[in-house]
Order: sequence, then C-alpha cells, then structure tokens
Amino acid sequence: MSKLLIVGTVAFDAIETPFGKTDKILGGAGTYIGLSASNFDVESAVVSVVGEDFPQEYLDLLTRNNINIDGIEIVEGGKTFFWSGRYHNDLNTRDTLDTQLNVLADFNPKVPDTFKDAEYVMLGNLHPLVQLSVLEQVENPKLVVLDTMNFWMDNTLEDLKKVIARVDVITINDEEARQLSGEHSLVKAARIIANMGPKYIVIKKGEHGALLFHQEQIFFAPALPLEEVFDPTGAGDTFAGGFIGYLARTNDVSFENMKSAIIYGSNLASFCVEKFGTERMESLDRSEVNERLNEFRKLTQYETKMN
Repeated sequence: MSKLLIVGTVAFDAIETPFGKTDKILGGAGTYIGLSASNFDVESAVVSVVGEDFPQEYLDLLTRNNINIDGIEIVEGGKTFFWSGRYHNDLNTRDTLDTQLNVLADFNPKVPDTFKDAEYVMLGNLHPLVQLSVLEQVENPKLVVLDTMNFWMDNTLEDLKKVIARVDVITINDEEARQLSGEHSLVKAARIIANMGPKYIVIKKGEHGALLFHQEQIFFAPALPLEEVFDPTGAGDTFAGGFIGYLARTNDVSFENMKSAIIYGSNLASFCVEKFGTERMESLDRSEVNERLNEFRKLTQYETKMN
C-alpha cells in the first residue's frame, strides 16, 4: 500500500452562504484533502498544527478515517487557525470576514519518521516556506502535488517559484493560472507554468470542470451539474484529495491515469458542496461514490456517425 503525506491546515471555519450560516466548524485544507483521500484506502498522514482549543472529537474523526495524526502538533495554550467568509449569491465569489492565523503563524512542520518515505506528497495551500520545509524532510517521493493560491503569488512569489520548481503537479484555478503566467489563454498559461518546473498542470474552473496539461496533451473533465450547491468551501481541497488519493491507490502517475484521477477528484468535490463544511464527506458511502461515477460517464460518453 502506498503512503500519502498531506500537509495543510486543520482549522475552524465560520461560513455564510445564501442558504444559511454556521458558527465555528471543522475546516482546513489538510482536513478536506485527508477525508477525500480516505475513500481510496491509502495509508495517509496529515501534518499540521492546532491549538489547545481543538476538540478531541475532530481528531477522532480523522483517525476513524484511517488518517495518521502523529504529524498534527497541538500547541498548549494556543488557538487554532480560524477563517470566516461570506459567499455571494452566485457562490463563485466570497468575502473574507476574518482570518486569525493563531498557532499557524509560527508553524514549523515536522514529518513523522514513518512517513518520511511517503511515495506521494500533497502540499496543501500554505506558506511556500512551510511547503519547502516539508520537501526537505521527505526522502524520495514518486509524486509531489502542489496546491497554492493568489495570496502567495501576491506576497511571496519568489518563494513560491522555488516550490513550483520542485513539484511534479500544480493545481490552481483559472484566475490564478492567468496571474502566475501573465497569459489570458489557459493553454499558453499552462505552457509557461510548465517551464517553471511541473510536468503536469491542473487548472480548476469550478462549476465548469478542470483541465489537465502535460507537454502537448490536454484533457478536460466537466463538473457534474448539480441541482443545489450549498457550500463550496473545501471543494478544491476535496478535488485535490480525490486526485492524489486515486493516484496513490493505483500507483500509476501516467497522463492516462491522471485523467481518471481528475474524474475521481471532480466526483468527490461534487459531494463536498452539498452540505456545510465537512459534513457530507464525513457520511459519504462508497456506493454513492460509485453511483455518481456512472453519472460522470453518462455525461461525457457519446458516439458519432458520419455519412
């Protein structure tokens, strides 16, 4: 069984959408990635940091999903990272209401000895120097996937470029791809980003699917049209967890297999948005995942006839 090392926030979120609002609930990139990847029966671990205020029940939730938490540091007297946001009616844009770094401000990641030999590494959205620190601690991973965002492009671009140069796959959204590359065309943007180091570029387009680029090859996967989207928080991280979880389970990092990984990531993300926070991912059943995969197949399968 392949080992998967996940680095990302384990945090509190407070979310407001047109359909309701929450108080502090479980969130964080590391949490969503871990819960998503747990659908593939891989041996995974999360490296993160939380405060003394972080409930034991949330840690128990991770361990129940076979996620190793030895790399989650608990800071005595500290407070857990907190983010609060409000989504607009279209659910594609949001306003950050509050961000409290708390213990994350001084986070020094420590990879457990048992996962320093992990074949697969998922660098969730964090400061590039934290991501670099993790890369210095792992031995010889088969595949490293990076997720980042425009905040780091705005504030720590040179450090981010150092990380990008050392990874195999980068996942970003279309707006971020344009910012990072300086190109409006996503095809040109992918080519420029590939020259920075990654062999594979995944560009997420939200409700409009995702693109995978490798050299001259391009693959497009649609997002499943849903009747209701309740809360998009964590959808991108859930996508990333499904993507790398599938690759770790199959132990195949070819372009053809990454096509399937994109579909699995999109499939799991479609569940994530159906309820607030991690609630839907916590109750997800394998039969539901398989049934929705069939819906994806029907969505994209067709025959052509020419006279």
